[in-house]
Amino acid sequence: MTHTLAIGPYNDDEKQGLTRELSPIYLDGPASVANLDAAQREAIKAVAYKGHHAFGATEMDLLPNVGAVANYGVGYDAIDVKEASARGIKVSNTPGVLNDDVADLAVAMLIMQGREMEHASAWARSGKWAEQGEYRLNRKVSGGRVGIVGLGRIGREIADRLAAFKMDIHYWSRSEKDTPGWTHHADPVSLADAVDYLIVALVGGPDTEQFVSKEVIAALGSRGVLVNISRGSTVDEGALLDALESGAIAGAALDVFLNEPKIDARFYALDNVVIQPHQGSGTVETRAAMAKLQRDNVLAFLGAKELLTPVN
Repeated sequence: MTHTLAIGPYNDDEKQGLTRELSPIYLDGPASVANLDAAQREAIKAVAYKGHHAFGATEMDLLPNVGAVANYGVGYDAIDVKEASARGIKVSNTPGVLNDDVADLAVAMLIMQGREMEHASAWARSGKWAEQGEYRLNRKVSGGRVGIVGLGRIGREIADRLAAFKMDIHYWSRSEKDTPGWTHHADPVSLADAVDYLIVALVGGPDTEQFVSKEVIAALGSRGVLVNISRGSTVDEGALLDALESGAIAGAALDVFLNEPKIDARFYALDNVVIQPHQGSGTVETRAAMAKLQRDNVLAFLGAKELLTPVN
């Protein structure tokens, strides 16, 4: 009987790797754990998890012998790590392998928003370029002042890229980092007040919920642009929409939202927002590396070895 459960929307390539190395039972979501019979549930020692539905005490109670939950993705806020720790269950994620793709997208969205690339493309494709002439002038991004909220692995990659764009780098983190002269701010409001562009690179979860608050958004000012590649929960989305609609800030570029993919329809009416479908790590190469690291964490646990990338 298999010792592994694979929960979530794995694609065919990911399933091939899981089947080859672990021969798991596949479930669409955590609610389906209850549909397994008692013998199957008792045999499970490790879970490979992918998705944003909550995996918590209820599921863990149904799997009395599980000892590890390996998450697919760097963000593991769907997994109740506190409950896992209380039961002696190890949790892992897949950091590092997706840093470049997420940082690349953050920079691309920033430039796309400032240079109005989506609208300029539509202008050319519609024939207006030929009929009406050049597209309107837009906004220079290079040389601006940028703030990074969360200078962890991904935040650092974003900052390194933007330094090459001759930008003045500011950041918030819980403690000051070793940087090449970048400016640390003790709170996110002072950070937002000091910059033109604010990029959110926080981990998700209850500790960062609405960390980018109404006050932070207001501090950005009428020239400010917010970029979010973290989680929708890290930003006060209602306050952000109000600020975008009123012109209190200039715009936003967002890869993450509350209630995605069924996001607030108010976003679709705004022409000053770049919208991406939560695809920060969405390249063939990176998703393959994430899947392999997840499998390697499960294999390490089943082989009585230390997890490669533990979070508790």
